[in-house]
Amino acid sequence: MDPKLAQNLIQRVAVGDIIRRSAGRSPEREALVEYREGQRTSLTYRQLDAMCSGFTRALRGLGLCKGDRVASICLNSTEFVISVYGLARGGFVMVPLNPGLSPPELAYILSHSEVKALIIDDCFTPVLEKRLDQFPNVHSYISLPVSGRPAKAPFIDFKELVAGSDTSGIEDVIIWDRDIVQVMYTSGTTALPKGVLISNLNIYMTALQNTLDLGIKPGGVLTAMMPIFHCAQHTLLTTALLVCSTTVLMRGFDPANVLKMIQDEGITWLFALPMMYRYMLDCPDIESCDLASLEVCLYAMTPMDRRTLEDAKKRIKDVTFFLATGQTEAYPGTNFYSPGWYPEKEGNVWGKSLPNYDTAVMDDNGRLLPPGEVGEIVWRGPGVMEGYLKDEESTAQARRFGWHHSGDQGFVDQDGMLVFVDRKKDMIKTGGENVPSIKVEMSILADPRVEAAAVVGLPHRHWAEAVTAVVVPKKGVSLTEEEVISWCKRELGGFQIPKSVIFVENLPRTSTGKVRKNELREKFINWYEK
Repeated sequence: MDPKLAQNLIQRVAVGDIIRRSAGRSPEREALVEYREGQRTSLTYRQLDAMCSGFTRALRGLGLCKGDRVASICLNSTEFVISVYGLARGGFVMVPLNPGLSPPELAYILSHSEVKALIIDDCFTPVLEKRLDQFPNVHSYISLPVSGRPAKAPFIDFKELVAGSDTSGIEDVIIWDRDIVQVMYTSGTTALPKGVLISNLNIYMTALQNTLDLGIKPGGVLTAMMPIFHCAQHTLLTTALLVCSTTVLMRGFDPANVLKMIQDEGITWLFALPMMYRYMLDCPDIESCDLASLEVCLYAMTPMDRRTLEDAKKRIKDVTFFLATGQTEAYPGTNFYSPGWYPEKEGNVWGKSLPNYDTAVMDDNGRLLPPGEVGEIVWRGPGVMEGYLKDEESTAQARRFGWHHSGDQGFVDQDGMLVFVDRKKDMIKTGGENVPSIKVEMSILADPRVEAAAVVGLPHRHWAEAVTAVVVPKKGVSLTEEEVISWCKRELGGFQIPKSVIFVENLPRTSTGKVRKNELREKFINWYEK
């Protein structure tokens, strides 16, 4: 055997090997659980391993080769998980897309990434089939039967595609640790989305580290209700599969359903956004649900307001709460923090580095800053992306001074904990002062009358940018601008208090719950010219 080939087979680091190895350790343990129309279905690790191999061979039968890019427009399902890891097993490159993208955005990404095949939930095919002429590079369309809608040409039914495939193990494809396994596109809230190149090493090393500090243990039962096409849920699913845990798949968030799953499936490890915890706490069903199985509750994306965290601790006993952070370009997690470490600590604390990452704070000239000084949060570690697809300039910009630049502002406090201040682009410069939008938001969200809030800087003749709060009141609650401002005066400085409060029914968000502040700035750009 060729020595290089032998080295690859012996030493390789490949995401596609994870399920095969787990199937060897715990073949009959349930890997995936899903409910459809009230019926519980599941796959053991042995079955999942076989299905992934079958899918890989089916793609080869369509003429796809290692390195070819395959896009997906899917929500969470068993078939989607098989697709994700079947692609990795064959050395294909997955391009996961948000089903909520507009047709022009989809067309741009499919063209930019030069995908040759597309995997799509059958419920989305009616919209796509009218636009197939916009995707000249795509020659194969695979429909996942999540709703039971019959697949019509040119869409190929997933079950029929895999049915005749050999499901025995696959080890003949040569995969290297730095081979790209996914191209994940950024949300594009400020410009065209960038294709982030994620390698086998990025994912594998990060999954290993997540088992150390985030409480993901062998034999646990986790949820996957955040979209797997996003890096946060993808890394947690991969970690669960690595340690032979069971993952309960959900296609969306419903507070009553999540509470039922915790009780019925014995969920031990829960990942949700802060607002989701709020909805669960406010759900009437929580009073009759047994939540004793829970051991770890993770939250991310945005800080959890003090009221929600305190309510959750009272209702869910003996549970460790963690905040974890990261980004598409620095495959998550990068940092983690438990509010229990410093109960009195205020602010959006990101805490310690996870084992694979170095974290520092840097000024614009590349100088690493001492504790207490605000600068850009920068990282080093094997989870950092390989670069941006077809964008050498942006790749070089993100790697200035030998560190990965996050675009986030922060500082290290007296206890060595990283504290997030704001996105660089979201820092409000008003009257010569810098106001972190997130600080004002946390103050407003502590008001029990508020459902959601976002704070932006809007053009103002006197202040340059005026601190402006966009607020969603709780249903049935009467709330005035004066009451919001009065609430903020309790703990904010004068220049931090909103100059105006705009009430809306909902906030524009990405699929992972992040508020699209660029849309708010555009919508209300002339607010102070009235």
